[in-house]
Amino acid sequence: MAEFILQRVARGDAQAVRDLLDRYGGLVYALARRFCYEPGEIDDATQDIFLALWKSAVRFDPTVGSEETFVAMIARRRLIDRRRRSSRRLASTEDADVGQSMAPASDNQRRFADNELAARALEAMAELRPEQQLVLRLAIMQGLSHDQIAKVTGIPLGTVKTHVRRGLIALRESMGRAASMMHNEES
Repeated sequence: MAEFILQRVARGDAQAVRDLLDRYGGLVYALARRFCYEPGEIDDATQDIFLALWKSAVRFDPTVGSEETFVAMIARRRLIDRRRRSSRRLASTEDADVGQSMAPASDNQRRFADNELAARALEAMAELRPEQQLVLRLAIMQGLSHDQIAKVTGIPLGTVKTHVRRGLIALRESMGRAASMMHNEES
């Protein structure tokens, strides 16, 4: 059986790190591009993800999931963390500005609301099964068709469709519960 790139990375194989970058660089960059609002942040996020992959390569277990799924999950977690930190910084900036101006909602305030909704959606997505998360990210963030997702992941087409459908249903329910909770808190 062929050894996985992440297993070679875990052993300290320098060529494996280059192979990891070659094989998954496009996937990681595409995910970072979809998550990051600022173009300059994309490269930083990509570098952060590969550093996290290097550090967590020892945790990869091919009996649990594919190498691509592991890479996508590490990337997703790092990007969600970045988004949350960014939202917190934006929220503290907005709080400081509240006392200075009572003007109608600014572009920053609208962007913060969009960030908040996106952050809630990402948190809801984190509750899904890993395979549902992977296919939804590939479909939504990379714009891949179900057929393309099946080819990239090796998951049968019918299973990809099932994961997408069930994942979207679960997201809709979770976002609905979150919206109800927020509405009840405001009342």
